[in-house]
Formats: sequence, C-alpha cells, structure tokens
Amino acid sequence: MHRLLQRQLKRYLGDIDPNSHQWQNLQWQNFLNAVDDAYCQYENDHYMIERSLELSSEELLQTNNQLRDLLKTVEAQVTQRTAELTEANIELERTLIDLKKAQTNLIQAEKMSSLGQLVAGIAHEINNPVNFIHGNLAYLRRYMNDLMALIEVSLEYQPKLTEIMADKLDEEVDLEFVQTDLPKLIKSMEVGTNRIRDIVLSLRNFSHMDQADLKLINIHQGLDDTLLILAHRLKLKSNGCEIKIIKEYSDLPLINCYGGQLNQVFINILANSIDAIEESIQQTEALHPSCPRNQSFIKIKTELIDPDWIAIKISDNGFGIPESIQAQIFDPFFTTKPVGKGTGMGMAISYQIIVERHQGDLQFTSIPRQGTEFLIKIPVNCAKSK
Repeated sequence: MHRLLQRQLKRYLGDIDPNSHQWQNLQWQNFLNAVDDAYCQYENDHYMIERSLELSSEELLQTNNQLRDLLKTVEAQVTQRTAELTEANIELERTLIDLKKAQTNLIQAEKMSSLGQLVAGIAHEINNPVNFIHGNLAYLRRYMNDLMALIEVSLEYQPKLTEIMADKLDEEVDLEFVQTDLPKLIKSMEVGTNRIRDIVLSLRNFSHMDQADLKLINIHQGLDDTLLILAHRLKLKSNGCEIKIIKEYSDLPLINCYGGQLNQVFINILANSIDAIEESIQQTEALHPSCPRNQSFIKIKTELIDPDWIAIKISDNGFGIPESIQAQIFDPFFTTKPVGKGTGMGMAISYQIIVERHQGDLQFTSIPRQGTEFLIKIPVNCAKSK
C-alpha cells in the first residue's frame, strides 16, 4: 500500500487490524486498491512532469547558450561586415577623389600641351618676320645716315646739281622734315619691334608650361610675363578705363620650382581678378550710373618670409567672392562663370599646383563687393620640402 494512503488511513481511521472484518471486505479492499493505484499513478505522473520540466529547462538553457553563441557570432560578423563596408566606402571615396584629380590633371596636361604647341607655333611665326625687320633696322639707320650725308655733301659741292636737286626738293620732297622725322620713324620702329620681341619671349615662356622639371626661376619675371600676356585685358571693355597694376616686389632669391605651373597659377588668379573688377564696374554702373568710380587696381606683393619660404599676395578691389560659395572655390569643375567662359578648373588646378606639387599653401580672404586677396606660400627649394 502506498505510504501516503497508509498515512491518510491512520489519520482518519486509526490503527486498523488487517484481519478485521472491515478490512477483509471486498468492496473496501477494491476501493483501497483503486486509491492506492491513484496515488501511485499520481506519483509517477508527478515524477515524469518534474523530469520533463528538468529536461525542458536543460534544453532551454542549452538553446539559450546556443542562441547566445549564435548572437555573438552574428554580432561579430555584422561588426566585421560593417568595418569592411566602412573601409570599402572610404576606399571608394579615396578612389573618387583620385579619379577627379586624375581627370583634372589629364585635362590640364592636354590643355597645356595644346596651348604650348599653339603658342610656340605663333611665337615662332611672329618671331621670324620681327627678327628680320629688327635686324634690318640697324642697316636702314646706317644707310639713311649715309644718304643724308651724301645729300648734304652734294648740295654743298655741286652747284649745278644743287639747283636741280633744290627744284626737286622744293616741288616734291620736304628735305628738312624728312631729315627730322626719319630718325624718329626708325626709332619708333625699333621700339615697336622690341615690344613685339618681349611679347614673343613671354609667349615662349608660356609655351613650356608642361615642363615637369624643377628649375631655378625668377618669380618676378614670371609675374611680369603673365601681366604682359594679360595686358590686352587690363583695358576694360565696359568703360575703356585701365586697371592699375601696383607692384611691391621685395628682393627674392631664385626659386627652385616648376616655373611654368606657377605661371599658370598667376594667370588663373589674375584673370579672375580682372573678371571680378569688370563685374563690379558693370553692377555699379547699372545701379548708380552717376556715381563716381574708384580707380580699379590689382596689387601684387612679394616678400621673403624666412630663408626657406616666400609669399606672393595678389589682391584686387573687384566684386569679391560671395560667402555662400567661398568653401567651394577650390573644388574641381566648380565655376560661377557662364557656359563657354572657363572650365571651372582654374582654382582647383592652382590649389593642386601650390599645395601638392610645391608643398606650399594657397589661401584667400574676400569681402563681397570690396575685393579679394590670394596668398601663395611656397618653399624656396621645392625639392627640400618633400
């Protein structure tokens, strides 16, 4: 008999003699057996439930551990994948920047190569006839002097010939005027040919912009060559006034640099200054036609910062750069000019030439409607700065 059943019988019926009539009763015995079976079945079920719960708890714990391990694995994979994606994005951005730089450099190289060939050809074609004229002017002056001397001697020592020549001179030739004006004419021709030769020399300098070698360069000569190339633009089309060039050159040593590329920076900045001045004048005339105009100017100042660095400041009193676009000035292909007037690469290329090629610095300050100043800093010896 189950122990729990025995305990309950003893609690409610007391000690029962198994041999008593009541205990031997068949119905009573069947009842007790059924209750005993129920207790046994309950105990077995209870044991099975506990065991099942125990096994379920173990399975849940094991499953939780597996899920925790899986979660850690997934988190590690996600972290790794995120790092890989981040690195890939950084690499893509770096590649995009490199592609933009390569595209800019390719266009620049092609442009400079074509420009160099064109300018070199033009300079050569101009130089030949100019040298021919300039070289013959000395002979012309000598021949003129000889002829004038011969005429004077003839007039003095040949009376009959003098009368014929005097009649001829009185009728057709103003000898006194020719004697006075002819030397002036030859002198003006010499000045003109010298001017053309200077322009040709500047064109020749610019025809070698694509040279990649470091050379000792006179910065002031490069600035003057650039101004000579842009001389036709210094006379403004809008009002016929001329932009005043203010030079404040300091004593500078020869600079070991890429001279042609620096000239390109100068021409980009100076051309933008001229555009800004023209825009400022046009807007002023449109808004205030009767207002007196200030003298337009471009100021170029050079100085030796220390034995290893020089500074070049180029400032103007033009329209200035709007604050909304100042952060984009050195971006490739950014431009405020209309289609057909520039590619938008000028300042981006200038920044690359100064900062990347020469390990220098290019900055600017601009006040809208008042003017802009560009500050260029480059080392005296570019090779040492690498």
